[in-house]
Amino acid sequence: MAGFLQGGGVGKTLAEWMIHGEPEADAWPMDVARYGDYAANKQYIKETTGQFYSRRFVMSYPNEQLPAGRPLKMAPAHSEMTAAGCRWGVSWDLETPLYFAPGEDFTENLTLKRSNAHDIVGAECRNVREKVGLLDISGFSRYEVTGPNAEKWLNRLMASKLPKPGRARLAPMLAPSGRLQGDLTVFNWGNGTWWIMGSYYLRAWHMRWFNNHLEEGVQVRDLGEEMAGFSLAGPNSLKVIEKLTDGDIASLPFMGCGEFDIGMIRARVARMSVAGELGYEVNCRMGDHILLRRMLLEAGADQGIGEYGFNALLSLRLEKSFGIWSAEFRQEYTPGMTGMDRWVDWDKGDFIGRDAALAERDGNGPDKHLVTLEVDAEDADASGYEPVWADGKLAGFVTSGGYGHTVGKSLAMALVDREYAGEGTVLSVHVVGVERAARVIAPSPYDPQGKAMRG
Repeated sequence: MAGFLQGGGVGKTLAEWMIHGEPEADAWPMDVARYGDYAANKQYIKETTGQFYSRRFVMSYPNEQLPAGRPLKMAPAHSEMTAAGCRWGVSWDLETPLYFAPGEDFTENLTLKRSNAHDIVGAECRNVREKVGLLDISGFSRYEVTGPNAEKWLNRLMASKLPKPGRARLAPMLAPSGRLQGDLTVFNWGNGTWWIMGSYYLRAWHMRWFNNHLEEGVQVRDLGEEMAGFSLAGPNSLKVIEKLTDGDIASLPFMGCGEFDIGMIRARVARMSVAGELGYEVNCRMGDHILLRRMLLEAGADQGIGEYGFNALLSLRLEKSFGIWSAEFRQEYTPGMTGMDRWVDWDKGDFIGRDAALAERDGNGPDKHLVTLEVDAEDADASGYEPVWADGKLAGFVTSGGYGHTVGKSLAMALVDREYAGEGTVLSVHVVGVERAARVIAPSPYDPQGKAMRG
């Protein structure tokens, strides 16, 4: 909430926004696109604004879940997942799973340190790594792109090479300044239909960007009210999904995608996993969500299947050094800073942001680089924005952090000055007010060769 003292910065940001099309700083906290149409509801406004004012001077905790305006939108299997112990967070208007508690009476303590849910999340992580985990992925955004000029439009919009039919590809999207506008995945379903997938809470923001750059012969549709799904991840995931399909899903390559009958459901399936394991993302119609969950749990009963939530996924993706939007990837960062430049197709023709991205690549490079840190923490982990020090000098800041349950280390990702980005550099990080020793380590402390998810 900006007041008189913030007026100068707000005015500067708005002026840049109007003149240049984007501000110098990340203006997401002031962007109306952080809300959807659901926020225009009078009862929602009454509940959430009342909560805001009542808590204006109240201590907040990173693991705290506030009740106002909730639950609003729920995936169809919400009730059955709640009965199975699911504890919920919220993304935009949608309830999303955090973890599955062992009993009805479990209540997570509010803390800046590791909570009493720490071991629950750890068990979920280990089950994914050792057996197979089931995650509700209704909280991913999905956009359908069709039309005779769809491929041409996508090729200009995305900085990456586009995938061939039946394949998917990670795709950074840039602003004309060369800074990031999206950390997305593009799917080529092979029948003239493309999908873009990303963060659910950015639906209005991304649709605005797509519509502002829309060209004749291209249609973009937000599928957020139509599609849901589940992800299988873990070494036993293929054994589970192949029980339910008579198609040759075993031959689907890493980052491959296609349509399959999963039991009685026609689904769009992609072989990929944010957890860094062998995995399959199964996208279904919203009305098929309950049956899909039941079928996957039944098929995986003899393979040790267990449901897990996004708290575990945070730990698993940190063990792979996988960044996420609003943390490692933001509007004020560039591909070179974040390592997203490895997905840029420098040899293709013009795309939005190409000149600026080339200038960064061919110049002196970015001043800061994204690194992975191992932190000597005890009962607390870095979570974001903690300062990183080098011999008493500010060297950068943490973008996100947590505990890597399967590697047994406190991990963080951080943007640090270029001179401190080398592997083995000794640094320190403040964690809940205590300065802790930290070291820059090689990316992906778990399975650095990626054999688990590619094998």
